[in-house]
Amino acid sequence: MDRGILHCDCNSYFASVEVLMNPELRGKPVAVAGDPESRHGIVVAASLEAKKYGIRTTDTVYQARKKCPDVIFVPPRHHLYSEISRDINQIYLEYTDLVEPFSVDESFIDLTGTIRYQRGEFVSVADELRKRIREEIGITISVGASFNKVFAKLASDMKKPDATTYIPRERMESIVWPLPVTDLLFVGKRTGEALQRLGILTIGDAARQDRSFLVDRLGKHGGMIWDYANGNDQEPVRSYYEEREVKSVSNSCTYPKDLMTLDEISDGVYILSDSVASRLRKAGKKGYTIQIQLKDSGFHTISRQKALSVPTHLRKEIAEVSMDLIRSNWNPGTPIRLISVGCTDLVDSEESGTQLSLFEDRTSWDREKQEKLESTVDQIRNKLGKSSISFGLDAKASYGKTNGKQK
Repeated sequence: MDRGILHCDCNSYFASVEVLMNPELRGKPVAVAGDPESRHGIVVAASLEAKKYGIRTTDTVYQARKKCPDVIFVPPRHHLYSEISRDINQIYLEYTDLVEPFSVDESFIDLTGTIRYQRGEFVSVADELRKRIREEIGITISVGASFNKVFAKLASDMKKPDATTYIPRERMESIVWPLPVTDLLFVGKRTGEALQRLGILTIGDAARQDRSFLVDRLGKHGGMIWDYANGNDQEPVRSYYEEREVKSVSNSCTYPKDLMTLDEISDGVYILSDSVASRLRKAGKKGYTIQIQLKDSGFHTISRQKALSVPTHLRKEIAEVSMDLIRSNWNPGTPIRLISVGCTDLVDSEESGTQLSLFEDRTSWDREKQEKLESTVDQIRNKLGKSSISFGLDAKASYGKTNGKQK
């Protein structure tokens, strides 16, 4: 029996919450962005009225104001968005515990085992939820309904705002296959360009290929695309109360002044690596893959990663690999406004065992001593606060605002 999956997506969420908190903004072009005078002036959400002027997320404050001189900028209040998100999910939980937040403004719901689904009231629950969120919370949501998570999310994007879209299995080919392949979950710009070079423009084009062809060209990601295009997504919706496994840890920093030299970049990388390493140890994890991202003053992004032979949770190792990646890929003199450092492909620290350092042939430092040093720093910070102690390099690069992420 097909499952009954909903994907609920709050419309223009950050902007909607700001309008909810300040009714005087209702009906006006509103953009949620950082301080327009600082380097954080990037639009992260826009009201429907602002979108009519062409304002989109990732626009700079300058670009948004150029499109609409009357746009009203408000600073983001993430604590408020998280609080209202919890209230919204509490309404979803009245129907089932299989509620899986996908982001602060999106959640999947699996109604398959509920009485309402058995009664054939699957889609009507979507309409009911839209009405309840609108009346009880004060914002609107769009809901996609389908037999798996991928198509439910696809459906929620098809009609906005405040709409329900249903994709049943028997209408999959007529509704889904004509859509651009980039509408499919996890098919980004680069993958879309790679598929386009193969002559694959629509979801149907991908679905009609031999699965082995896509695997040969795109690896396991190609197999996933074929599965998704053919409606073969079997990913379950996890319970809201299930403990989430940490899959990656990253930290980024946007600087108020461009970094111009390798020394400046190195200072930033060591601070970010310290944060990532500390959080990995706190989670009891080590990472096999280290990732970096650089964004220059023109908002061009470089993303690179390196797989390690042994996993790590040490600041020194993470920083050294990150700097190797940067030296190999950064064009000296290019102004850098954002750096991100992260670890993924995580394993439990206990399971990774004690192995020789992958740096042992390049440096003379003792990994065991480094483990003890960084663990001691963790203990002091836990007792006296994060700012109670830092590595010597940190004092040189205390500028900039970091943004830690854990998935």
